[in-house]
Amino acid sequence: MDSIAKNVYIEDRFPGVTLGVIVQTRGLIQIDAPPAPEDGRVWRAALMGMGNGHERVLINLDSHPDRTLGVRMMDCTVIAHEQTARAFQNRPNTFKAQGDETGANWESIPGLGSVRWAPPEISFVSRMSLHWSDTPVILESHPGPASGAIWVILPAEKIVFVGDAVVKGQPPFLAHADIPAWLETLDHLQSAEFKGYTIVSGRGGVVNIQAVRAQADLLKKIQAKIEKLSEKRSVTPAQTDKLAETLLQEFKAPAARQRQYLHRLRFGLRNYFARHYPSAAFNAIDE
Repeated sequence: MDSIAKNVYIEDRFPGVTLGVIVQTRGLIQIDAPPAPEDGRVWRAALMGMGNGHERVLINLDSHPDRTLGVRMMDCTVIAHEQTARAFQNRPNTFKAQGDETGANWESIPGLGSVRWAPPEISFVSRMSLHWSDTPVILESHPGPASGAIWVILPAEKIVFVGDAVVKGQPPFLAHADIPAWLETLDHLQSAEFKGYTIVSGRGGVVNIQAVRAQADLLKKIQAKIEKLSEKRSVTPAQTDKLAETLLQEFKAPAARQRQYLHRLRFGLRNYFARHYPSAAFNAIDE
């Protein structure tokens, strides 16, 4: 666990996403959870002696399984965006580790089996503040990677947890994305409002402003290629798969990750076309 400010910590050693914890007078505010049950137990144990307050709350930055599969193991109140709560309404009560390869990190966890989801108990639409100490923790809607994507903002410490808005050294998840909205989100992150902030990516930990710009440049490139392909009368899986192979070349991915990242791009592009270009797209299989 790494300290990035007084009473603010991140953990990046578990498969899944970068975790966060904010120690406040009233208790702990956790950000996301590791998907593997064993990692969840280790993470809970690591948090046991932190802070003086006894209350616990967990914030999900969006509905992706990498950050939501292990939430039940944390055994605390869950907060998320309203659209994230709605995503759970469209899922079966129990998750089963089978189906399409989506390029997610949970797919590399052996023996995951069936897991019961823990849907959010508290949700919001635009903005929400938690007052558990002298300074607030702000939750804000910032769609793009997903309709229910949010940020956790600590104005006093000048820290912002941005989830999958910025992913470091790996392909973005496109299946539930809205690229124009995502670019607006990144423009906001580069505005004067967040000047001097420590930016925590949900996949890669602390990143600098150059990583934010690189993410925006990549999304613009992807959007241009998608627009060009959408001009065709129909779009086939073979065409989106070929585009995925082209986009994979943008990343210096280690050999062990090549297959995973290719699946991520293939799955993401198929679903992106089905959602945003229904008149031209084949019927992609949803997550």
